[in-house]
Amino acid sequence: MSRSSPRSALVRAEVRVTGALASIFALRMFGLFMLLPVFAVYGAALPGATPFLIGMAVGAYGLMQALLQLPFGMLSDRVGRRPVILAGLLLFALGGVVAALAESIYGVIAGRALQGAGAIAAVVMALVSDVVSEDHRTRAMAGIGMSVGAAFLLALILGPALAAWLGLSGLFWLSVVLALAGMVVVLCWVPNPRLRVREPALPLGPRLQRILRDPVLWRLNSGIFILHAVLTAVFVVVPGLLADRVGLPLARHSLLYLAVLVASIGVMVPLIIASERRSVRPVKMLAVALLGLAMVLLALAQGQLWHFALALFVFFSAFNLLEALLPSMVGRAAPAGTRGTALGIYSSSQFLGVFAGGALGGLLWQNAGAAAVFWAAAIMVLAWLLLVRGMPVPVKSDSRVLVLGEAPAQPDTLAEHLLAVDGVLEAVVLPDAGLAVLKVDASCLDQAALERLCPTAAPAAG
Repeated sequence: MSRSSPRSALVRAEVRVTGALASIFALRMFGLFMLLPVFAVYGAALPGATPFLIGMAVGAYGLMQALLQLPFGMLSDRVGRRPVILAGLLLFALGGVVAALAESIYGVIAGRALQGAGAIAAVVMALVSDVVSEDHRTRAMAGIGMSVGAAFLLALILGPALAAWLGLSGLFWLSVVLALAGMVVVLCWVPNPRLRVREPALPLGPRLQRILRDPVLWRLNSGIFILHAVLTAVFVVVPGLLADRVGLPLARHSLLYLAVLVASIGVMVPLIIASERRSVRPVKMLAVALLGLAMVLLALAQGQLWHFALALFVFFSAFNLLEALLPSMVGRAAPAGTRGTALGIYSSSQFLGVFAGGALGGLLWQNAGAAAVFWAAAIMVLAWLLLVRGMPVPVKSDSRVLVLGEAPAQPDTLAEHLLAVDGVLEAVVLPDAGLAVLKVDASCLDQAALERLCPTAAPAAG
């Protein structure tokens, strides 16, 4: 067998896993997003509905996500990723059933909160970090991010038509079907990796302290908070400006978003490749700077469509690039055995940013005007740029791929044997793919011992 075979086998496994996880994200997020353009209208007809309670029904999902990302991530470090993902999708489906059967706004709020309790975003990202080598991880994160973006745009386009056909309860039933479809994808195509790490699992308190005090993770969590606060604040204001200043009908907004999003991919993809082949620091600084530029362009925009289109193009280019870079860097920086926990804190920071951005954007818009929202966002981005300048880049560890030939009878035992080799920091065994992916310290790796276990060991990247 050639030395390139382990590498090509790993790439095939990575593509399969990434595609499966991206489809899970897309199915789940489409079920969520299709409610956004119609709920304010259809929810008003529910008994007991008030503007505040309609807002609570929308926000209950995000609040539960923020609260439970960390517990789900920590649980996945203990019991495995796939069982937790299945449990989260089941909670999302049960919440859809509760909301579909609700006879008042309070029942819908309860259903939305139960849907939000299926907080699996961090667990899915942790699974990507487990089974995708660092050389391809940023692209995998970008693929998942684009699947979410596509689900968002498709939901904006189809949501009103589906609501007119199915009604509000029908949309919730459809979200149940999509969640169940996601569970089928997990059972059929998502691996259940056996992960072992060299250091023993730390108790809860020390583990959280280690993650929260890590200077790299602290900056990354601050960054995702700012990024999603800016995103939410922008889209509190932009739809109204497009309608009032430009005269663009609401039904055509999604076409504008689609056009600028597709155009931004042409900027994002080369920069992602550059960050993988060279250095992530200048690419990240450029993305943050572009995000700030987009805020300035929006603050200065008047009544011309091209000005808004340019600003949104710059915004989506920066946003999508950062959405791909940040979780990949968290996965790299997280201490061994704490990746799910670290990504749980990261995802909680993300959803808290959504909440803070919505509240701040609405408050500033009401009291100081639309431009104040964008200038405040620009100041937040400037603070982030200062954090990025002083942030050390997480060390990129080496990877090794072992082709096992066939599914091992005892994958846990094999992972323990691999971990006993000097220099092996993590060992992930993928029984279905017949592979083992190792995170190693090349400076002290006992290559001879590794080759005795499997003579086809080869680097994961050329």
